[in-house]
Amino acid sequence: MKVGEAMHRGVEWCAPDTPIIEIAKLFREKDIGAIPIGENDRLIGMLTDRDIVCRGIHEGRDLASMTAADCMTEGVVFCWEDDDMEDAVHLMEERQVRRLPVINRDKRMVGMLSMGDLSHVVPRELCGEFMQAVSAHH
Repeated sequence: MKVGEAMHRGVEWCAPDTPIIEIAKLFREKDIGAIPIGENDRLIGMLTDRDIVCRGIHEGRDLASMTAADCMTEGVVFCWEDDDMEDAVHLMEERQVRRLPVINRDKRMVGMLSMGDLSHVVPRELCGEFMQAVSAHH
């Protein structure tokens, strides 16, 4: 099975200057916990609800003045939509990520592959291996 068959489409993304408050509203409205951050037609980072807590709230910063760039994790781990699912799962295990942006060969983000998507399409053993890898303490 290819990643494009399992991912969910219609992924949102935000610019690095997007206010954190706006992103938090987007998380709630869309029932999501992560969003890719893009600039100049390139993905430059990922922002999760955990990033906001650990890099914003925990440090006592003023959330009203913070942007995605203040909290995001720089660099993006991604896969191609025509990658084999098993390869994508192993990449997620290796990098310990629960969500993976999916790019097409035109270098456009076309979807997101999540832990939930995997649970529906990969063999139980592979899913268990993945869960153990991404849940391990750093």
